[in-house]
Amino acid sequence: MSLMMGGDPGISAFPEEDNIFCWKGTITGSKDTVFEGIEYKLSLSFPADYPFKPPKLKFETGCFHPNVDIRGNICLGILQDKWSSAYDVRIIQSLLGEPNTSSPLNTQAAALWENQEEYRKMVEKLYKPAA
Repeated sequence: MSLMMGGDPGISAFPEEDNIFCWKGTITGSKDTVFEGIEYKLSLSFPADYPFKPPKLKFETGCFHPNVDIRGNICLGILQDKWSSAYDVRIIQSLLGEPNTSSPLNTQAAALWENQEEYRKMVEKLYKPAA
């Protein structure tokens, strides 16, 4: 509910129709990151015991990121075994700019991460806004 009503800049989400556990959202890359100004669509699936268990998040818009595969699946410890009930889904916005490059799903993105200028060019080249 706080995500829906919070008015956080760059992130919004709402339940899909009448299922309170399945949401659609958008996230905009934070200022001063290679993702700045780029809007991504996400699907969110909340378990019945949320916030004690992490939600399942998936990029519906293609996202060139070390921890996102070509299908939009996200692999980050914080969304798996390192989850804490103190977190909420807003954490994904900050994680966009702070990937775990030591354990990537997308090795090309991880290798390019050190060169932020070239990385931004690749993000822009591959970004396709969702319809």
